[in-house]
Amino acid sequence: MELLCLEMETNIRARPDPNLLCDDRVLQRLLTIEERFLPQYSYFKVVQKDIQPFMRRMVATWMLEVCEEQKCEEEVFPLAMNYLDRFLAVVPTKKCNLQLLGAVCMFLASKLKETRPLTAEKLCIYTDNSIRPQELLEWELVVLGKLKWNLAAVTPNDFIEHIVRRLPLPEDKLALIRKHVQTFIALCATDFRFAMYPPSMIATGSVGAAICGLQLDSADQSQWGDSLTDLLAKITNTEVDVLKECQEQIECVLESSLREGRQQQQQQQQQQTQRGPSGKGLDELDQSSTPTDVRDVNL
Repeated sequence: MELLCLEMETNIRARPDPNLLCDDRVLQRLLTIEERFLPQYSYFKVVQKDIQPFMRRMVATWMLEVCEEQKCEEEVFPLAMNYLDRFLAVVPTKKCNLQLLGAVCMFLASKLKETRPLTAEKLCIYTDNSIRPQELLEWELVVLGKLKWNLAAVTPNDFIEHIVRRLPLPEDKLALIRKHVQTFIALCATDFRFAMYPPSMIATGSVGAAICGLQLDSADQSQWGDSLTDLLAKITNTEVDVLKECQEQIECVLESSLREGRQQQQQQQQQQTQRGPSGKGLDELDQSSTPTDVRDVNL
């Protein structure tokens, strides 16, 4: 008699601990240590001579696509970008090694956050085998040494639950809010202008942008406009004006991303038209009236 195994592989994740999330000491500790894990200056002006900002954006986009395709946890990509920025802030790197560095950073971040980390062989495949597994493992030791083995960095994702649980939000909307906040954080990680922003500020601005974009504040006057910003600033000890500016920049990044997406869609449709009617049509993107008025943003 043949035995069939019906067990399915599932990733085991720890549930959020309400005792930690409701304790102000935990949030204050995160706020105290968060700046230890930031590059202290714009390394493109001081350290890097061969690498330009647009190259960082290209490798960041590639890293995000890899993390999405492999269904990595949301924390992996922002943490990997933190490693990449901290390494580039201290080590002059050739542009030919930038993708290798990105792969190593994803390798390390997935080891820290994933139940089943990305393998060196799989990451090499994503580089079209332009690097070898042994090369990746050798660079892993180099990156670890330059980061002084200090991998437990504070990222914006660490603040999401602390902020959300301190806001009067409807329970049935929390999952949607988290999804949009994580999308904003991923967008910020691809843009170098946010590399030296404190993680708490990025998280707070992302929460504000998500709530405003989803128009959740219209149902509760206590969260309307400046009241929401004041409450968010109070939670993370952020200046109101600085937080407003950060949120506006986040919305601009999203608007730019949507614009690029529409342009790519138009190019694909033009190519499809030239090939003939055999291909399937693409769904039209939602033409939003405001940058954050997006109901389903998947990066």
